[in-house]
Formats: sequence, structure tokens, C-alpha cells
Amino acid sequence: MPRCAIAGIEATIAQTTQSFPRHSHDRFGIGVISSGGQRSASGRGPVEARANDVITVNPGEVHDGSPLDERGRMWSMLYFEPSLLVGAVAELTGSAARPFELTAPVARDPLLKARFEHLFAVAVEDASSTLACEEALFALIAHVGRHHTTQATLAQRASRDIDTPVARARARIDDDPTAALTLAELAAEAGMSRFQLLRAFARETGLPPHAYQLQQRVRLARRLIASRDGLASVAATAGFADQSHMTRAFVRLFGVTPAAYAAAIR
Repeated sequence: MPRCAIAGIEATIAQTTQSFPRHSHDRFGIGVISSGGQRSASGRGPVEARANDVITVNPGEVHDGSPLDERGRMWSMLYFEPSLLVGAVAELTGSAARPFELTAPVARDPLLKARFEHLFAVAVEDASSTLACEEALFALIAHVGRHHTTQATLAQRASRDIDTPVARARARIDDDPTAALTLAELAAEAGMSRFQLLRAFARETGLPPHAYQLQQRVRLARRLIASRDGLASVAATAGFADQSHMTRAFVRLFGVTPAAYAAAIR
């Protein structure tokens, strides 16, 4: 996992035959498939991406990924803190900062690909000039903001999430992902039976409650690792049974071990 010279952006390069289970990220992701291909579920249905395609993902968008064949695939990816992209798009348009959604899980857009690769090169592979990094970042964001975003979907989604039963159960997990919650406790929070909650939670979030909780624990672990905490301490603090349990969950979500992630960001 290479370093990125721009605060608020994390870079990854992966070459793998691994299949990733359904999960989501808390950041925007934009990347390019450099070889091979993959099929995945996305917020807009099943998609396939092949070499030279741009791939994107929104914060909270549930997706998975599996290779098209035994050769696997290779991609480069940049993950952006939402506030960075939302603020930059607002600056670009001269309007107030408003949530938006990347519209194309797979885009065949040569200019978008070129601008991504230029940003990746100056910010990750040759971060010698802050000005060059910023120029490349805003060139990418300008193209994305004009051609690959919409505001309607996220606004509608946010309105559905306001004080719904599932939102209350999800908030209980978000508030303390390390807590040893039971399905009965979450169902009581939502005012539903356990069976109703299981169905509704999976329908609205794309994940069953335990998978969602495990994902939140992995995200917490990532933040703790970035704070330079030791891996054994991170595993305990984030609610994992032990470091091995954390490693398995981390690899399933991010495709790298916690140790490799720690080495890359330090």
C-alpha cells in the first residue's frame, strides 16, 4: 500500500485473485483496472470492469468483488475522505457544500482514466511538488464533478435514514462497534422482532447486523493503526477476539494485513 502525498487520500495497488465479500467503505473510491477484470455488486446493480475501466464506489455503498477468471485482476485505487471531495466540488461549482454520489460504478472514460493516472503518479509515485499534486487533484475533481456525480440519490437516501427503526439499530452499533450486542438488544432498539430486524437491516444496509458490526470494527482498527497503536492493542481495543481474528477480518475488507497497512502509512 503506497503512501499518498495529499492529506485525506489513501492509495492502494492490488493484484489478486481474491474474492471480497459484501462490504462498504466510509470514503469515496476512484480507481483504474490495469489488467484482468472483475464482476461485482454495486449500488446500481451488478457490473463488470475490465482493463482500462475506471471503477468508483461511494461511502456506505455495499459492494463485493470477484475476478472474471483464474488470472485475477490488478488495480490502482485512491480513497478520498468525503469532506475533501464534497468541499472541492463546492469550490468548483461556487455553491454550498452538499452531499453527492458518484454515478458510475464502472466508467469507460479515457479522460477520467488519464486524470486519475496523472494524480496517482504525482501524488504517490513522484510526490516532489505540492503544487503539482494539487493541480492534478483538482483536474480530476473537476471532471468527476461535471460528468460523474449526482446529488439526488444521496439526498433521498438520507431522508429515508432519518430516525427509522433500522437507523436506530445501526446507530447502536456505530456508537460502540466493540460492544457485545445481541440480536434481541438491537431488535428492542428498533422496536421490531428479531426476525423483522434481520430482514429489514439486510434490506436497508445490504449487510446482516453481525457483518455490519464486524466491518465497523475493522474501520475502527484502521483508525487506531493510523494513530500508531500496536497491533495487539488495536485488536483488543477494536473488539476482536485476538490479533489473528482482526487480521482475517482486515484482509477480507481491505485485501492487506494490518501489519502491511501499518508499514505503508508510517
